[in-house]
Amino acid sequence: MVAIFFAGMAAGTINTVVGSGTLITFPTLLAIGIPPVTANVSNTLGLVPGSLSGAIGYRRELSGQRERLLRLGSASVLGGVSGAVLLLVLPAQAFQAIVPVLIALGCVLVVLQPMISRRVAARAAARGVERPEHGALWVWLLVYGAGVYGGYFGAAQGVLLMAVLGVGLTETMQRNNATKNVLALLVNLVAAILFIFVADMNWTVAGLIAVGSVIGGQIGATVGRRLPAWALRAFIVAVGVAALTQFLIGS
Repeated sequence: MVAIFFAGMAAGTINTVVGSGTLITFPTLLAIGIPPVTANVSNTLGLVPGSLSGAIGYRRELSGQRERLLRLGSASVLGGVSGAVLLLVLPAQAFQAIVPVLIALGCVLVVLQPMISRRVAARAAARGVERPEHGALWVWLLVYGAGVYGGYFGAAQGVLLMAVLGVGLTETMQRNNATKNVLALLVNLVAAILFIFVADMNWTVAGLIAVGSVIGGQIGATVGRRLPAWALRAFIVAVGVAALTQFLIGS
């Protein structure tokens, strides 16, 4: 119980700063003998309060983003439901091939985001048009895709979202991080609601992770807000590489 609580706290902290807290909680649950699917669904429910805690901690950076959150939030909700359904109907091996590719691509996009964003803006200016304030259609589609992935498993969902938001929006890293926290919260929430009704939930595990992740969410908001853009980008890539390594070793 102590291990699960502290794993939840660590996950809440990391999820608020970048995402991928599941890389801590999920292996912990497996190590103490929780079956994989039960561990996954219980972990998803347990991290919902932590995601809410992190989003509240970043409420200052969310100012003026209501319309954007409504637009992109719809993609996250639909993606989260889709991913949760896939978890329940597909074999576990289905995503093993594509998950490492997605994580690696997310890391590359985060690194190259400033250059790509400048080129996208320059091309838009050359055509005499402005970049959509809340992202073009492809941003919505990729947020939906990240939601599918997040509803299915969730590790490194934040890396993917930060890559998409960084390239598709003209915002600071910190404001994008605040947006990411809300989108990830929506994905976890809708997936957890579905799991409550149709999956084998371990309520003790979910409760311990929930309490720990709420505390971690506030820690993460404090730490993450203080990171400069380059340090936040470096931390995102480091977490992404750790996620990629774990997936490759596990497979």
